[in-house]
Amino acid sequence: MPQIRPARPAVSVIIPAFRASRDIAEALTSVFAQTFADFEVVLVDDGSPDAAELEAAIAPFRSRIHFITQPNQGAGAARNTAIRASTGRFLAFLDADDRWLPDFLARQVALLESDRHCALVYCDALLSGDTPLAGHRFMEAAPSEGEVTLVSLIEQRCNIVLSTVVARRSVLVDAGMFDETLRRGQDFELWLRLAWRGAAMTYQRTVLAERRVRAEGLSGDAVSTVQRALTVLDRFGSDRALDGPARRALRVRMMALVDRLEIEQGKQRFLEGNFAAAQFHLSAARRRPLKIRLALLGLRLSPRLLRDAYLRFRPV
Repeated sequence: MPQIRPARPAVSVIIPAFRASRDIAEALTSVFAQTFADFEVVLVDDGSPDAAELEAAIAPFRSRIHFITQPNQGAGAARNTAIRASTGRFLAFLDADDRWLPDFLARQVALLESDRHCALVYCDALLSGDTPLAGHRFMEAAPSEGEVTLVSLIEQRCNIVLSTVVARRSVLVDAGMFDETLRRGQDFELWLRLAWRGAAMTYQRTVLAERRVRAEGLSGDAVSTVQRALTVLDRFGSDRALDGPARRALRVRMMALVDRLEIEQGKQRFLEGNFAAAQFHLSAARRRPLKIRLALLGLRLSPRLLRDAYLRFRPV
């Protein structure tokens, strides 16, 4: 008798895993608690050093997921591996340390289904973990304002949390999926590339996910965050012809990020007690808010007293 092939699922849930044994069970539990049931899960172990612990953590879910292992190639490559192995019309992305609320898929898929021209939807998320912003919404710190366009993405007026994205498979595949040569910031680069190709994207402000921040996580510190954005924007602008508004937005945003990088590096050197280096970086910023001008004055007059006061009174 001919073998009956299972029906194609509406959604493929894409999860890369690297050092994820601590959190993966909670992530998978949130997936299988969805009110929307027409999905498959593709989990890729990207050469995790805790592979044995990871396999033990996913053991209760093993019969319900497609589990793939590969040598470490980075999160972008792991997601691409999962996409190639998936079959859903829509792709939903979840990092192994994040979680979804039970109605995440139902509401995101409904938004996509309501507009056949929309290629990608995202939403707000609650922040948790090792961050002073724990308990706050992502869009409080990194808002999405107005229409999602190439310019608004470049200017980072619209900021997309990867673990809240549901997108049409065909659009992402046609765009070339994630850039595997980028070890960090592959998601930001992909959103830029989709917008440049004319893909329509939208969002809802409803909190439908939890984004967990780990001190040792890939997101890194403020310096790494700025460096990642600069790297992605520089490569994006160098690799393709942009129209006038996008080119101007790119130039202005990169200048602002360079200033922010100097300030963040100055803060790091200040906390380390390297006051000369702190003064060098803060002075290199072309635009200096009042706080930075006052900090430079304090560094010239009494740097140790300034540092002691900052450590005593800074928010926990």
